[in-house]
Amino acid sequence: MAAPLTAHRLVLIAAICLVPALADASVAVDTPRVEHTDAPTYVDVARPRFSWIVRSDTNGTIQTGYRIVVSRRGDVVWDSGPVDSTRSFDIAYGGPALQPGERYEWRVDVRTSAGEAVASSRFDTALDDAGWRVARWIGKGDDSLPAPLLRKSFRVDGAVTRAMLYVAAGGYADVSIDGKPMNDAVLSPGFTDYDKRVEVVATEVKLAAGEHVLAAELGRGFYGLTNRNVWHWERAPWHGRPRMRAVLRIQYANGRTQVVGSDTSWQVAEGPTRRDDLYGGETYDARFATPKVWKAAAELPAPRGKQVAQIEQPIRVVASLAATAVTEPRSGVYVFAFPRVIAGWATFDVDGPAGSTIVATYGEKLLPDGTVDARDEHHYFKDGFQTDRLTLAGGRLRWHPRFSYKGFRYVQVEGWPGGKPPLTAVTAQVVHTDVAVTGRFESSDALLDWIHDAAVDTMLNNLYGIPTDTPMYEKNGWTGDGMLGADMFLRNFDAGRLFTKWLRDISDARNAEGAPLLIAPNPGWGDVRAPTWHSAYVFIPWSLWMATGDRQPIEEHIAGIDRYVAMEDARSPGGIADTELGDWVSPETDPAGENAPEDKRVAATAYLYGMERRTAEMLRLTGKAGRAAWFDERADTVREAFNARFLDREAGRYRGEGDKGYRQAHNLLALAFGLAPDELKSKVAEGVAADVKARGDHLDTGALATKVILPVLTATGHAAEAWAVATQTTFPSWGFWRANGATSLWEHWKLASRSRGHYFLGTVDDWLYGDVAGLRPLESGWRRFEVRPAFTAFLDHASAAVMTPYGEASVAWRNSSGKVRADVVVPVGTEATVTLPGLPVRVLGAGRHTLFTP
Repeated sequence: MAAPLTAHRLVLIAAICLVPALADASVAVDTPRVEHTDAPTYVDVARPRFSWIVRSDTNGTIQTGYRIVVSRRGDVVWDSGPVDSTRSFDIAYGGPALQPGERYEWRVDVRTSAGEAVASSRFDTALDDAGWRVARWIGKGDDSLPAPLLRKSFRVDGAVTRAMLYVAAGGYADVSIDGKPMNDAVLSPGFTDYDKRVEVVATEVKLAAGEHVLAAELGRGFYGLTNRNVWHWERAPWHGRPRMRAVLRIQYANGRTQVVGSDTSWQVAEGPTRRDDLYGGETYDARFATPKVWKAAAELPAPRGKQVAQIEQPIRVVASLAATAVTEPRSGVYVFAFPRVIAGWATFDVDGPAGSTIVATYGEKLLPDGTVDARDEHHYFKDGFQTDRLTLAGGRLRWHPRFSYKGFRYVQVEGWPGGKPPLTAVTAQVVHTDVAVTGRFESSDALLDWIHDAAVDTMLNNLYGIPTDTPMYEKNGWTGDGMLGADMFLRNFDAGRLFTKWLRDISDARNAEGAPLLIAPNPGWGDVRAPTWHSAYVFIPWSLWMATGDRQPIEEHIAGIDRYVAMEDARSPGGIADTELGDWVSPETDPAGENAPEDKRVAATAYLYGMERRTAEMLRLTGKAGRAAWFDERADTVREAFNARFLDREAGRYRGEGDKGYRQAHNLLALAFGLAPDELKSKVAEGVAADVKARGDHLDTGALATKVILPVLTATGHAAEAWAVATQTTFPSWGFWRANGATSLWEHWKLASRSRGHYFLGTVDDWLYGDVAGLRPLESGWRRFEVRPAFTAFLDHASAAVMTPYGEASVAWRNSSGKVRADVVVPVGTEATVTLPGLPVRVLGAGRHTLFTP
């Protein structure tokens, strides 16, 4: 049977189907974007940036120029005039100040060597302070747990040309007009450090003449979390009861504007959601669905943060899964099983008498007795975990949570009225930030394909406005996890905006000395020294630059990066750094999570060196050559100290104090960061390969070194050992997970892994793209990229594609009887350097190319 089409595969197929057929025209322009977004509705930057993609069926096509025209209400406000340029993205608006709360149309006329083409779109600007002045922050006047319902009646008395609804919230706001959701976003608006930033979402709504009701149900999210937990979200400095600020702006055909703002003329009542908690779940009582008592809404203090556009894509329900089985491990206890581990929630279709209460418990795995494993083994949560409670009002009800999500494959229900429920009674909804899947990998090896598919699913399960670290247990934006995964996120998804937003969260969470904390956003927890994790603040701007060509994150954060890395260097006496977190969850560690049994200073110092080199590169990029030279000098000092302290030159290996035997991580990080002396690189690499071989072709790495083991082995002439590790099926390996029924990536190599929804050991996906398929960037934004497959002797075929700012770059190669054919697609505006066995290096321009080896 063919594998089912998951939501992300459907997105990719749809995207491919929407690409114009190249045979229809010599050249076409598509994907017109503003600020990396299709027709954004709340642009809050003064000079928004435009971009487009040129497609051509003529090899060698070059863009030679463009002209951008921006209009408002039919009047041109900026005309760039003809510009001779090959640039096709991040071109800043150059006209007079844009007006707040307005719609602008824009078009681009593109000239190429193969002809001309046009694309057009629109964008809406943000409201200014005056536009928000009519709106107050409102909610419920007491601290009771039930979620508040808010409502306001208004009348439309003419033909409407444009109606925009703007919403900001402390927590979540489920907003509707006349009972219909304002859009398809859930768990919205996005989550931030509310003392620094509060996100705004804007939606165009359709309104006919007549009476209407604008309403909202408010959820707590992280803003009002009450579940006492180890990260202390309930004690965050910005913590408070949920609140909302909203503006409905109605423009009529006769030119008149009507504004409905949130204020104390709205009414508030306690609704049927009696408690909502991101970790604990929700309690819903249908008997309160129609409140009898409404009061005037309370005006509440505004969050201290600045209102900003939500630039990351919304969270949405992207798919629904039917149960594959329902079992009864104990009398009256029913367990619904679903095809794979997901993040989201369940929908319950139930009929029963008033007062009947169903308890639903979610989990990723089962206990030996067949019940769901929803144990809080670390005692993180004092007030419930992954459990929904649903009380009926009498009759049939179809319900799902609105303000919490879970990581799960199984849902256990108790208290179901009328005996065993049918298989259709519970369905599972896949929920995550709705990023397009823009990369793909495929090969002739079923295990490698499984690893890639599991990585994609697991990454999506952990996208909730930020990259999280398990949808079941933590839901936190651990900086080290996101740092390790950033490259594969950006390669597989349109995730640039999300990581740009999260980088701001990291910046917002820095301590008084300028060092990031362990998680972002942050409630005031995790202020420990961990340069391995804090490096996210340094490496992610570079990952964004290389993947998307966007230089703005570097420019925005370079001063803070400079300050942090200099501080980290200053607190590293003799050039040797230290950290609380090293090569986390190596195979011999406790499955609950701990550092590898080795000297953490080796990893800390390697990361300090890597951060100093990267900081120097970014400083040069932003025109600060003198400061860059200082960081290069410090890096040279750290490299010398690292080798003096940890390198055994005679043995050609790196050692630390207290190490348990040979440590692959030490030697891999030294090679990956370029710390090993040139004359010893081969010997150090041989030592890693020998240790892998001695372990029966197994890795011995945790999260940090797993990212680099296969690329390093491949690059240093040990491709056979890299292949053996990648295709291993016994512990510890990805194949071991698969052999034991995994549908996703786990938090630990062992079967006792706490979570089965964690991506940071899945960075092998970098190697699948870069070495197996052989596709990697050489310059920012993939303007130059490399095609160099390293495993043509190990596979019959492999292929990969990545969406670059210029269009899709791809390679598909096949080995037939020792001869390799490679089909390479080079987007307009880029060039590819192709290296195949037995052939000289070829540099290819835009177009479709086929190469054959002798």
